Amino acid sequence: MKIVLVGAGSAQFGCGTLGDIFCSKTLEGSEVTLLDINAETLKDVLKSAEACIAQNKLNFKVSATTDRKAAFKGADFIISSIEVGNRFQLWDDDWKVPLEYGINQVYGENGGPGGLFHALRIIPPILEIVKDAMEICPNAWIFNYSNPMTAICTTVKRAFPQAKFVGMCHEIGWLSRWLPRMLNMNLEDIYFKAAGLNHFSCMLEVKDKRNGKDLYPDVLKNAPGFFLHEPGYSDILDRYRETGEINESEQFYKDNGAEKSNYEWADRKIVKFMLEKYKLLPITTDSHFGEYLGWAWDVVDHRGILDFYDAYKLMLQQKVDHKINLYTAERVIPIIDGILGNEGYEESAVNLQNNGTIEDLPDWIAVEVPAIIDKNGVNGIPIRNVPKGYLAMLRNYSSVYDLTAEAVIHKSKDLAIQAMLASPVVHQTRNLEPMLDRMIALQSPWLDYLK
Repeated sequence: MKIVLVGAGSAQFGCGTLGDIFCSKTLEGSEVTLLDINAETLKDVLKSAEACIAQNKLNFKVSATTDRKAAFKGADFIISSIEVGNRFQLWDDDWKVPLEYGINQVYGENGGPGGLFHALRIIPPILEIVKDAMEICPNAWIFNYSNPMTAICTTVKRAFPQAKFVGMCHEIGWLSRWLPRMLNMNLEDIYFKAAGLNHFSCMLEVKDKRNGKDLYPDVLKNAPGFFLHEPGYSDILDRYRETGEINESEQFYKDNGAEKSNYEWADRKIVKFMLEKYKLLPITTDSHFGEYLGWAWDVVDHRGILDFYDAYKLMLQQKVDHKINLYTAERVIPIIDGILGNEGYEESAVNLQNNGTIEDLPDWIAVEVPAIIDKNGVNGIPIRNVPKGYLAMLRNYSSVYDLTAEAVIHKSKDLAIQAMLASPVVHQTRNLEPMLDRMIALQSPWLDYLK
């Protein structure tokens, strides 16, 4: 097999994914090509990969290039994680400029006007990546880790319907961390199913694998108390101020008990609201859920959101070594193994074009659903009987993604404004065009294509 890592100059993504690949018995003997626009960071990751292969006597070949078309020749799998520009500076623009224009959006990364600006900025280079793949290696599977996931996946499948394009997100992993402690059970005895749109997904089912018992009543009973005593990002920042160290590891949460949590963590209020009003547990931890809802501004914990943002920025700004650890951390390599080995296992969450997977949502929207992984690829599991109230939320935001895709594909400023007007987050019209003009000026290298 030939695997290409797009954005491999990022130590976190490049070295982390290489560690996953090097653990795979199925992929032994494969060629891995590292691709990035930054030649210097690419050299560092390549050097670490070569050292890891030599030290552990691994049967892999690794190379690096800044030439995308050369990298894609003969590729079987492409794994992509890219951003453009200075991530946090642009994120600050996405989040704070709409606030200056009177739009009370939450967080501004994936939903609301901020999420639209993010999408308008990052989708064009991703479309160029997919375009090259369709010309050079049209049968390759492409796995995307970039956000805003639903906007990206929806637009890519509209522009390149033949692309084997799958979105991957870490959010589903929180259920594996929460549910065993919430239910006082072993994870291997718990079956759960979640679905929705990326960063806007809820757990729809949870049961005991041993006897089929519905465990959702226990979740509804135990969740409020559980989240009340979970350490939050305020605790991480408190520790940072005391020690100068920033850490979001599992050990941190084990070391910091309930008595340490003085502030609400980012999503506690909206989780509580969803549990009470909709009887559903959102699967996100950092207030993404509120990005898609007009009423979330009145519900979310704004202090918690800011604490998350500050802690996340500190964590990503830490000096990262280029050490490659041989353990599997991401789900994409097991998915590749499952395709090659025709394993037929159930993967908990992928982002795919709907095509009827979730009833009553448009076929063209990208949905986040569980899937069966086998020789036929990544096959979404049909989701039926989604609660009507939750389904209404998903429907409301689907039209925003429809217009976002059209704005990117047609390079249309008018359609970008219509996408904002369709958003439940936007409650005014007077300042939208001046706000978009300002964003185009601030982010002209990426947004001046809008006519």
